[in-house]
Amino acid sequence: MIISVASGKGGTGKTTVATNLAFSLEKDVQILDCDVEEPNAHLFLHPDIKDRMSAFTPVPEIDKEKCTYCKKCSDICRFNAIAVLKDIILTFPELCHSCGGCMEVCPEKAISETGRELGVVERGMAGSVGFVHGRLRIGEAMSPPLIKKVRSFIVDNIVNIIDAPPGTSCPVITAMKKTDYVLMVTEPTPFGLHDLKLAVEAVKILGIPHGLVINRSDIGDNGVKDYAKKEDIPILMEIPFDRKIAEAYSNGKLVVQEMPEWKEEFLALYRKIEKLVGQRR
Repeated sequence: MIISVASGKGGTGKTTVATNLAFSLEKDVQILDCDVEEPNAHLFLHPDIKDRMSAFTPVPEIDKEKCTYCKKCSDICRFNAIAVLKDIILTFPELCHSCGGCMEVCPEKAISETGRELGVVERGMAGSVGFVHGRLRIGEAMSPPLIKKVRSFIVDNIVNIIDAPPGTSCPVITAMKKTDYVLMVTEPTPFGLHDLKLAVEAVKILGIPHGLVINRSDIGDNGVKDYAKKEDIPILMEIPFDRKIAEAYSNGKLVVQEMPEWKEEFLALYRKIEKLVGQRR
């Protein structure tokens, strides 16, 4: 099973839920931190990194001896990654989305692919929990290809927990799609509700079953609960505003380690997800 832990905004406790859920399951589980711009699951799991590899994305390379400057490549590119002037052709690799369209339409076969480094993928173990995350190269704007590389390490027949980026943009969709369940972490505030609504609409378009974890559930208002009831979204877990939980997080420690009674709560959360996914199948 693949569970994507997401949120409409940052700071709701998404990584807290993802890491504690993975650690509570103990075995036959791995966590994939797809928040490649700011990965932080490693700060809580302290994995022993075994493998480190560079990740590349294909970008066009022009053979100017063959090019006739017909502009077909620039016409098909919707991201302006290729510009053709009278007898000059320019490429802008940072804008390229690696679709390969320019290669397909070039009548002279003057375009080949070369690789542009996006960042690194690191793999290891945090006790019995498998660990994978990506680190986007500083200054790099294209995170979806690196997220896809991290997701390529999903393992069949175990539980894969994806820590998705916050928000509802392309990186989030890349992390969430083709998962069995999306667990959305929110907070009971007007900002939390606003961004939760955006996230729910995105998940509905993807057609993925989803439920809520409400963090700091005993502060704020009832807006999130009223919305969940209206939209028939199950609330699978509530985490109170607790000083001990905040201290554990601030010290880079897992809640289930500092407060063992919470382990059963996270196991119960997993069992609820397992039941919901089973019913859908």
